[in-house]
Amino acid sequence: MLSPTRTRAMLLASGAAIAALLLPAVSTAFSQAAWGSPQTESGGESCRPDGLYKTAGVDVPYCSVYDSEGREKMGADHQRRVIGYFTGWRTGKDGTPAYLANNVPWSKVTHLNYAFAHVGADNKISVGADGANNAATGMTWPGVAGAEMDPALPYKGHFNLLNKFKKQYPNVKTLISVGGWAETGGYFGDDGNRVASGGFYSMATNADGSVNQAGIDTFADSSVAFIRTYGFNGVDIDYEYPTTMKDAGNPLDWQLSNARRAGLVQGYAALMKSLREKLDRAGAADGKHYLLSVAAPSSGYLLRGMETFQMQKYLDYVNIMSYDLHGAWNEYVGPNASLFDDGKDGELAAAGVYSTSQYGGIGYLNSDWAYHYFRGSMPAGRINMGLPYYTRGFKNVQGGTDGLWGKAPATTCPAGAGLTKCGDGAVGIDNLWHDLDTNGVESPAGSNPMWHAKNLEKGVVGDYVTKYGFPANTTLTGAYVRKYDSTLVAPWLWNAQKKVFLSTEDEQSVAAKADYVVDRGIGGTMVWELAGDYGYNAAKGQYEMGDTLTSLMYEKFKSAAPYGAKKAGTTALPAQAVDIKTEFGEFKLGDSNYPITPKLKITNNTKATLPGGTEFQFDYGTSAPNNASDQSGFGTKVISSGHTGTNVGGLKGDFQRVSLKLPAWQTLAPGASVDLAFNYYLPVSTPSNWTVNISGTTYALAGDLARGTALVEPGGPTTPPTTPPTTPPTTPPTTPPTTPPTTPPGGTCTNPAYVAGSVYTGGQVVSHKGHNWKAQWWTQNEEPGTTGDWGVWKDQGAC
Repeated sequence: MLSPTRTRAMLLASGAAIAALLLPAVSTAFSQAAWGSPQTESGGESCRPDGLYKTAGVDVPYCSVYDSEGREKMGADHQRRVIGYFTGWRTGKDGTPAYLANNVPWSKVTHLNYAFAHVGADNKISVGADGANNAATGMTWPGVAGAEMDPALPYKGHFNLLNKFKKQYPNVKTLISVGGWAETGGYFGDDGNRVASGGFYSMATNADGSVNQAGIDTFADSSVAFIRTYGFNGVDIDYEYPTTMKDAGNPLDWQLSNARRAGLVQGYAALMKSLREKLDRAGAADGKHYLLSVAAPSSGYLLRGMETFQMQKYLDYVNIMSYDLHGAWNEYVGPNASLFDDGKDGELAAAGVYSTSQYGGIGYLNSDWAYHYFRGSMPAGRINMGLPYYTRGFKNVQGGTDGLWGKAPATTCPAGAGLTKCGDGAVGIDNLWHDLDTNGVESPAGSNPMWHAKNLEKGVVGDYVTKYGFPANTTLTGAYVRKYDSTLVAPWLWNAQKKVFLSTEDEQSVAAKADYVVDRGIGGTMVWELAGDYGYNAAKGQYEMGDTLTSLMYEKFKSAAPYGAKKAGTTALPAQAVDIKTEFGEFKLGDSNYPITPKLKITNNTKATLPGGTEFQFDYGTSAPNNASDQSGFGTKVISSGHTGTNVGGLKGDFQRVSLKLPAWQTLAPGASVDLAFNYYLPVSTPSNWTVNISGTTYALAGDLARGTALVEPGGPTTPPTTPPTTPPTTPPTTPPTTPPTTPPGGTCTNPAYVAGSVYTGGQVVSHKGHNWKAQWWTQNEEPGTTGDWGVWKDQGAC
């Protein structure tokens, strides 16, 4: 994602990290309709999303935002989220095309994230000093139709316009996004110069690596006041990055981040917990639930240093930055945001990922891998997949197929990039939305809005180029030929004469990604940034800012089934839960964290002694292969595999199911803990869907925060469920009952019987255990009836 251009440098990160990423937030209106009915409707454990942390002692008004099954209410024609990032710097005041609130396709989006606020030197949230030049709160646009200020509001700028339109579109929610690539460790002052204040790094983590709770509280309190003042529906945190990987994020921040690496994840978790609790208390007082989200990295490199992303339980949803997966921070030419791996990724091949047996042939630089990373700990509906409305690209590409998986090494790197070796990024007319390096020189990146890329594809020089410093008589060299790889789900433009490769998105790729979201029950999509979408101006014969791709997603989603609201997969959790805490810790730092060998600590908070041999089971995401083990004699083994083999064309299932047992000689008394050394090879988010069998009875664990479970003592009476049972869902649950209550007629069992080990492709129908089953995509060794409602096999009825 691209960073602001108000004299900011574009700084490229090392490794698989990216050069400028996603950003969130925008304004809100004060209409009661935006939240649902008043407090009579708003109370509500019955509406709490599955797995979402609830602040103790607070009656959080979940029902103002969620329905009785924990799904977000977004309007009758919005079954999935379409979250658009709205950036504050495209004001038009510099002569380049403006993107204002009146340009937003309000009826097609569900959420707007305003980018950016920052962490001030006083640890408070800020968008700078008020004044006529403050785009957020003071700027005006005289004479621009639709950009007239709402005189009823005490501030001007983008916040005024966003709230004005919110009154017309009350189902659209807005969040203020804080941070971003350029302002994670500092901020830009009113004079345009960067202030190295420490930002998130020092606000959340002290110099010695301990949690800075005082700084966190100051920020969280100010954030609550901020969203109340400006009418936002919540807060989105874009902290890039709280990882233990060395030299991650903006090079200007490395002095801060590297010194604090050991404590960044803990500080991040404490920040999210404090924000959740303060937003919950504010929401209870205000009668409306406030949202909390993050922009999360998608690269396995960065996530390896973020432990198990244990802060996910505090989030209403996560927005995955599933883009910037390849770019000019290194020489490996590949797609910006491919949906799947194809087994040929040049960067992964060079790192030995495909040839190292422990990785299982799994490539981790694609959207599908990132989704399954988070699916391991969250319901599909609390995950949103990121799409870029901008390009990444290279010049002087050598090898590959039409540039794909070729190489483009550069002889020098941009000033301030912190790199001694990088890629040869495209420049000039192929880099319209470029940023500047620390010397004020164009940073080569091949960064363009999609509307400019469409014009390049058609051989058109748009009349806007003069606004970006190009002469009116600019001509194009060579032809930009559109290419598409259906395995990757990735289009690109290839200019054979210039050896230029520009990774793009268009209707074909976005439609395929929207179908992927629908088919897997995913919550929706997030786009960076709305101003990059395109529409065709027939009068001028050119593409310009528009809403083609956003409208396409809206059409795909409006009649889709409701998203997946349950965290558990095919293993239905027991209704009774016990208080046994499980926690992964003691991760090694950075590159030392391979294999990934944390300590798993199990603490018995019940009143019963757990006997030796007590069995625990849990799931982890298929982002890691099915070879988890332990080094402590607990017999850890994968007992059910959601995916085996390479992930070419996508991971097939969501979970690897694990069993481990207390050693026969090891009892666990009330209050006692035991540690074991866990071992796995690719990153996973917090393992979930835990069960424990105590003296023949299987219980869930309270820490999963599952809806509808009742906390009990082993063998004792129950306490009321944390979430009262609701009426049967109108759509199938994510874990279907063993015998579906309503089974469509399926005819006789004349279809071929399912054969384990056989390969089945999308559309094939088999019979198995008295039912017909239809494959939704390629599959092997996944038994019909075990893959869940969002899995590969769809029940076609009894036969």
